[in-house]
Amino acid sequence: MSLPTAYLNVFKNAGDILQAIQAAQAPPRFTQKFLEGIGFPSSNDRTMINVLKALGFLDDSGVPTRRYHEYLDQTQSALVLAEGMREAYGDLFRVNKAAQNMTQSDVKNKMRTLSEGQFTDRVLTQMAGTFTTLAKLADFDGERAEAPESPNEEEDEAPVPDAAPAAPRVPQSSKPVIGGLVYNINIHLPESRDPAVYDALFRALREHLS
Repeated sequence: MSLPTAYLNVFKNAGDILQAIQAAQAPPRFTQKFLEGIGFPSSNDRTMINVLKALGFLDDSGVPTRRYHEYLDQTQSALVLAEGMREAYGDLFRVNKAAQNMTQSDVKNKMRTLSEGQFTDRVLTQMAGTFTTLAKLADFDGERAEAPESPNEEEDEAPVPDAAPAAPRVPQSSKPVIGGLVYNINIHLPESRDPAVYDALFRALREHLS
């Protein structure tokens, strides 16, 4: 049965408690002490903790869930609450897709049928009152804004042009200058193992070109 057994003892503070939750930083654990700290010390208000667990705002140990943190965004809080109610009261919404528009009396009768006589009339009254109170604070008609999808990295990346081939390095050789003219001289050396032969050739070149 997808029908929460958690309910509020009093309904008048439900909206104020939710507003106070939005105004406060999310605690590590949502405890009675935290509820008192945001201005609700009454024992009747403590039942809100179990209701928040039923709505998926808190886990079983009272730690705020992702839905709790999403509810802190006031631009979508009413939509987040509606999402939690559709999940928590799944059987009721299966009976009537627009269960949020039902009167408290109709909700009570549907809950009586769904619970197959598990709860007393007083408990059913509190359960139905909790549902209708929360429904007035929720937005069942709007749609949650979806986070923008991250663009495809492959589409974003501009093609990198191939690097231009490096120009080959040309070794610089000394060019003798004679009468304002520049000459390139190619010398074919004879094969010899005697270094004196090469010394004599280079010495003769220096004498004639200097």
